[in-house]
Amino acid sequence: MSILGFTWYYVVVFLLVLTVLVFVHEWGHFWVARKNNVRVEVFSIGFGPELYGWNDKYATRWKISAIPLGGYVKMFGEGEDDADNEDGVGLTEEEKAVSFHFKTVRQRAAIVAAGPIVNFIFAIFAFAALAGFIGTAIPMAGAGKVMPGSAAEQAGFMPGDKILSINNEDIKYFDDLRRIVSASPNQKLSFVIQRDSAEQTLIAIPKEKIRKNKDGIEEKIGLLGIEFDPNQIELERQGPVSALWVGVQRTYYVSANILSYVGEMISGNRGTDDLGGPLRIAQISGQMAQQGVGDLLLLMAMLSVNLGLINLFPIPMLDGGHLAFFAVEAILGRPLGPKAQEYGFRFGLILVMMLVVFVTWNDLVHLEVIQFFKDLIT
Repeated sequence: MSILGFTWYYVVVFLLVLTVLVFVHEWGHFWVARKNNVRVEVFSIGFGPELYGWNDKYATRWKISAIPLGGYVKMFGEGEDDADNEDGVGLTEEEKAVSFHFKTVRQRAAIVAAGPIVNFIFAIFAFAALAGFIGTAIPMAGAGKVMPGSAAEQAGFMPGDKILSINNEDIKYFDDLRRIVSASPNQKLSFVIQRDSAEQTLIAIPKEKIRKNKDGIEEKIGLLGIEFDPNQIELERQGPVSALWVGVQRTYYVSANILSYVGEMISGNRGTDDLGGPLRIAQISGQMAQQGVGDLLLLMAMLSVNLGLINLFPIPMLDGGHLAFFAVEAILGRPLGPKAQEYGFRFGLILVMMLVVFVTWNDLVHLEVIQFFKDLIT
C-alpha cells in the first residue's frame, strides 16, 4: 500500500525507532526509581490494552500495549488518591517506604529528570558510534556554492571545482583554504584547481572585511565567497575519546539549534511550516533506513535529543512540568494544592493535544494527503 510515496515500510521503521527511543526514555525513569527504592508497578511500551507482558522478580509488569505511540512507567504512589494525601492514610510503613509520593523532592526530581537525561546520553553515544565506526565528515578544499558578486565569482570559480594549491602551497581541506584566504585580504592569490579532470589556474583577490576577534579587537580578514562542497568530503574515524567528545558536541549543537528555532518561532521570526509530527517522522525514518544503518542511527540520535529537550519544557503533563511543580514545592516547603495541580495538568493536556493536532495537520499538508483526497472527489 502506498499513498503519495508513503508506504507501510515507513510505518514499520518509524515504530521501531519510536520503540527504541521510548524504551530509552522510560528506562531512565525506571532505573533511577529503582535506585531510590521506589516500587515500579508497570513498564509499558505503548498505551491501551496489553498485548503481551510478564512480571520480573520485583513484581514489575513489563508489557507491550496495543497503541505503539509512546509508553510509560507507573510507580507505586504516583497519581493515586490513597498515596497522594500527605498523611498516607491507608498505607503501611512498608508501602510508604517504596512510594514515589513519600520520597524527597530531590529524589522525585531525579526520577523525573532521568528520562530526558538518558535521551541525551543515548544521543551522545549514538553520535559517538557514528564518529568512531563511520567517521566524521571533513570538508575538502573545493567550491560548492559560489556567492554572487564575490571574489570567487569574479575569478571564475564554479561549483564542483577542486582546489589543489594556493600560491604554490598544496592544500587538502577546506580549513586550509579558509586559513590562507582569511590571512590575505586584498592580496592576489593564485589558485590551481581541477575541473572536469583538467587543471587550470585562477587568480582571485579576497575581499576585505572587518570583524572582531575573540578578544574584541578589530581585524581585517579576506573573503573568497564560496561554501564547501558537500560532495567533496572525507570521512575520518575518531578514537574512543575523540568520538565521545564529538558526541557531546553534536548533542549540544542539536539542542542549541532546537532552542534557537523555538525562540525564533515564538518571536515570530520563523514560520511553523517546518514543524512535523508522526507522519513526517515516519516518512523520514523510512527514507533514511533505505540509505543505510548509519543514517538511521543519525536520525535516532537527533530524535532522542528532540525527545529529551521537549520533555524538559515546563509544560504540565511533560517531565518539565513535574519538575516545575517540584521546584515550587522546594521553595514553598509544601506541594501546590490539588486544585492548582489539577488545573495545571488540564492546561498541559489541552496544550499538548493542540500541538498534536497542529503538527498532524502540517504532516497532512506536507505529504499532500488532503490534496490527494480532494482530487478523488472533484
